[in-house]
Amino acid sequence: MRVIGLMSGTSYDAIEAAAADLALDDDALLLRPLGHLSVPYPDDLRALIAASLPPAATTTQTVCALDSGIGQAFADAAARALRELCAGAADLVVSHGQTMHHWVEDGIVRGTLQLGQPAWIAEATGLPVVSDLRSRDVAAGGQGAPLVGMTDTLLLRALPGTPAALNLGGIANVTVVAPGADPLAFDTGPANALLDAAVRHFTDGGADHDEDGRRAAAGRVSPELLRVLLDDPYYRRPAPKTTGKEHFHLPYLERALEAVPTPAPDDVLATLTRLTAVTVADACRAHGVTELLVSGGGTRNPVLMRMIGEELPDVPVRRSDDVGLPSDAKEALAFAALGFLTVHGLPGTLPAATGARRATLLGSITPGRAPLRLPGPAARPPRLLRIVG
Repeated sequence: MRVIGLMSGTSYDAIEAAAADLALDDDALLLRPLGHLSVPYPDDLRALIAASLPPAATTTQTVCALDSGIGQAFADAAARALRELCAGAADLVVSHGQTMHHWVEDGIVRGTLQLGQPAWIAEATGLPVVSDLRSRDVAAGGQGAPLVGMTDTLLLRALPGTPAALNLGGIANVTVVAPGADPLAFDTGPANALLDAAVRHFTDGGADHDEDGRRAAAGRVSPELLRVLLDDPYYRRPAPKTTGKEHFHLPYLERALEAVPTPAPDDVLATLTRLTAVTVADACRAHGVTELLVSGGGTRNPVLMRMIGEELPDVPVRRSDDVGLPSDAKEALAFAALGFLTVHGLPGTLPAATGARRATLLGSITPGRAPLRLPGPAARPPRLLRIVG
C-alpha cells in the first residue's frame, strides 16, 4: 500500500509530507521511503496559528477559519506529494493536522484538538484520509502522545541494549525499549518551543528560530535561570506523560526571567538550549539508555546536538538517518505507518507508552472519490519495523 503521511508539529513552521510503500510480512512492517518534502505555511495562516495558540484567547470563528485554512494547506501538500513523490498513484493519506490545544489537568489529558479539516485533503487528492489520530487514545485514558512511540518501538526492537528514539520538535519526546520490559514513551519537555518563542520575542518577530544555534553558541548558560527552569514539577512527574505549548510558552519564560538577574538575550538562548539537553539526558539516564537515535527539526541545530552529547558522554548519539529513516521525515512517516495500521484493523498505540487502558485503533476515515474499500483485517500486529529499499 502506498501511503502519504502529513505532519505539522508544535513549531508550526511547515507541513512535512512523506510517502512510503508499506506492507506486512510475517511479524514485520516493511517501510520503503519514497521521499519527502516540506511545504511552508502561508504567512497569514502561520500568523493566525501563532495568534490563536494558548495562552491567547480565540473565537469559534477563528477556529473555523483555522480548520479550513489548515485543511487547505494540508490538501496542497498532499497533492504535491501525490504528484512529486508518488507519480500520481497512492492509496491513502494520513493527516496529523495541527495541534492547537492539548488539554492537561493534574497530569490527566482531558482532550486534544488537531485542526485541518480532512475533507479538503480527500477532495484535492481523491484518496481516503485517516485523521484525528490522537483522540481515541485519550478516550481510552491515554495521554494521546507521543504517538510515534509505536513506530519507534517497532524500529528499536531490532537494536541491542536499551536503545531510545528522541524526536526534537517544539516538544521533545523519547521512546525507550529495554530488554524484558514494556516500551515507554513520553515527552521530556521543551525542545524548540521556548527557544523559538524567545527568538521571536528578542527580535520583535524578525526571526523565528536560532539558525544553526548561532546565538546560543555566542551566549553563556545562566546557572540561575537554568535552576529556575529545571524546578518545574513536570520534570519530576513519572512517565508516561505529555506536555505542549499550553505549558511551555513565552509568558512561562517571562515569569522565569522575572525571578533571576536579567541575562543577555544570547545567554537566555544558550540556557534554553542547555535546558533541553539536560532534561533529555536526565530522562535517558533514568531509564538506562545505551544508544540514542535522534530525529526532528532540532537535529539541524548543531549546538543542541553537541550539548546533548555533552550531557550523555557515554551514550552514542546518532541521527535516525543512520538506520534508514530520514530524520526530517520521521514523524510524517510514522503517521503514515499509523494510518496503514488503522485501515488494516490494527491498533496504533502501546498502553505502556501512552498510559491508555488498552491499545486502540486510531483515527477517523474520510472517504475519497471512490467507494471506500478497506483491506481485510490483518491476522496479527507487527513486532518489528524494517526499512527497505
